[in-house]
Amino acid sequence: MANARRLAVSALLKVENDTAYSNITLNNIFHGSDASNEEKSLASAIFYGVLDRRITLDYVLNALMKAPFEKTAPYTKQVLRSGLYQIMFMDRIPQSAAVNESVKLIKHSKESRNAGFVNAVLRAALRNPIELPKGDSPFELSVRFSCPERIIKGFIRDYGTECAVELLKESLKAPPTTLRVNNLKISAEDLKTELLKQNIDCIECDIENALEISGGINIGENTLYKKGFFHIQDTASQTAVGVLSPRPFDRVLDMCAAPGGKSFTMAELMENKGEIIACDIYEHRTGLIADGAKRLGLDIIKTKTADSAVYNPELGQFDLVLCDVPCSGLGVIRRKPEIKYKPYEDLTSLNQLQYAILCNASKYLKNGARLLYSTCTLNKSENENITARFLSSHSGFSLMYEHTYMPHKDKTDGFYCALIVKE
Repeated sequence: MANARRLAVSALLKVENDTAYSNITLNNIFHGSDASNEEKSLASAIFYGVLDRRITLDYVLNALMKAPFEKTAPYTKQVLRSGLYQIMFMDRIPQSAAVNESVKLIKHSKESRNAGFVNAVLRAALRNPIELPKGDSPFELSVRFSCPERIIKGFIRDYGTECAVELLKESLKAPPTTLRVNNLKISAEDLKTELLKQNIDCIECDIENALEISGGINIGENTLYKKGFFHIQDTASQTAVGVLSPRPFDRVLDMCAAPGGKSFTMAELMENKGEIIACDIYEHRTGLIADGAKRLGLDIIKTKTADSAVYNPELGQFDLVLCDVPCSGLGVIRRKPEIKYKPYEDLTSLNQLQYAILCNASKYLKNGARLLYSTCTLNKSENENITARFLSSHSGFSLMYEHTYMPHKDKTDGFYCALIVKE
């Protein structure tokens, strides 16, 4: 399993250096390797585990070291984090293996001079376990739940300490994998049967045409996926599309559509009748939408490369507009833990972009038409505050529905949506 640990450390190094998305980074690392499925599974567990627990691990390593951990050489730093993660959080791995394999990694790297140092630090972690703080101050919560203090302070400000703690607990749990059934090709019951034939356990969700699967699944290679029987979409996102309530023969604008999940669900609800214009500012991302629509057999989706903050009168007027704006992503940190470490100290520019897109979206509405503003974050400055600002400065619009989905309450990703109608 030495290969698995090497892959995990390589991916961790790349994420920290490039601030790349974790899933893309790991897939790229795997693509260039001959690792077995078992090795990939262990590499994934270590990679995501270290990202989840990085602040906790760094706290412990600083306590074990004389020099500040931040000054440690780059590769050595990731080896220490991955080794300590195995010691602290992976019960099935013998602690001696966690230490010995970490030392081997260093010995075969350009930082081989640090092999003795890595051995000493990790063995000190075995001899003298460092106790984590137990209080509820932002610093103590940060160490215990491995989340930056600035995010925790925001949660406490918006929702109170009790709710903040529950959000932090949930952020370290494994997220569910939810399928949106393409009911134009197969029923939920029949897809469930087909998945069980592949030894993929699944259960029906509370909402229609949604299945939650358990265990690993290679989506890209799955035959049912290739046949267009489903796409991956969290139930909060599926439910929000239901709030917008698209119907056959509607004309719909999806302003920030990539990678396309909401457009796909809308097209299915519309029985593939009508028109959906799915936009993104980057051409390669609209290509992803087009590929997904083709796989699912949804030919009412037309893609367009466009800046959603800039009005384009050539698009015309719409019955429905979906405005799922760029955001800080604090509702999906259990899926993309690297989001926690992005420098979102100042949200002013992001808030301005969100507001600009919402204002622009309103220009495309017919009289009586509906607009859904949504994000996958739990920051009120990006959610309720943007909606309130829009409504206070735009007459002729009213709020029909508003809801924040909480992972610990709704068993979904963190998600916000507001349904606005043009009177």
